[in-house]
Amino acid sequence: MTDRRTQLADNLARVEERIASACAAAGRPREEVTLIVVTKTYPASDVRLLSELGIRHVAENRDQDAAPKAAECTDLPLSWHFVGQLQTNKVRSVVKYADMVHSVDRKRLVTALSTAAVRAGRELGCLIQVALDTESGAAEGTTGPRGGVAPEGVLPLADALAAAEGLRPAGLMTVAPLTGPYAGRPGAAFDRLMEIATDLRAAHPTANMVSAGMSADLEEAVAAGATHVRVGSAVLGVRPRLG
Repeated sequence: MTDRRTQLADNLARVEERIASACAAAGRPREEVTLIVVTKTYPASDVRLLSELGIRHVAENRDQDAAPKAAECTDLPLSWHFVGQLQTNKVRSVVKYADMVHSVDRKRLVTALSTAAVRAGRELGCLIQVALDTESGAAEGTTGPRGGVAPEGVLPLADALAAAEGLRPAGLMTVAPLTGPYAGRPGAAFDRLMEIATDLRAAHPTANMVSAGMSADLEEAVAAGATHVRVGSAVLGVRPRLG
């Protein structure tokens, strides 16, 4: 365990240096960017070590992994973020532990989250996932292979979140596209996300989170103006796939 703690501490130090350097290059204060460590596939023991090392925000993308892990870590001062595509049949479980959901992309999910949040007596921050695989498409529903709503669907979805009991529109999230006009151009994709975020804040001033950037492209996200970066493998290492 000591070796693992040292490994995580070293990795965190390297990621912190990258974020600090990116902030300096962009002329931004370091405190403007929050690190979320994505702990998917890694055990609760790693989450405990991360907490000891000062991490306060952790993320998961599968409820079947997240729910038992969060239950093991209820004594820790953590905010849990759900970042994966969310099916409505998992909503009741997710709202029990998640403080933020980064992957809202359809009104049916808003309705399900609202019902579950009210039942659980919780308020949930919700980020709208924007699909930048294409700059056109159905305003409602997923438009990219990894989920997300087309840019023109963001404001209607934010209005729905603002009107939903137990929920609040907190901002936007995206994943750098693998296809479409921004494929291989994460900086341009994140710049586009910031344009959409500006329009969103004009209608919903408190929806000011921008969750963008992962291990490979966090510098581009910070340069564009992201407020939160989601880093997994650069902190925890690359875990071999099962099977």
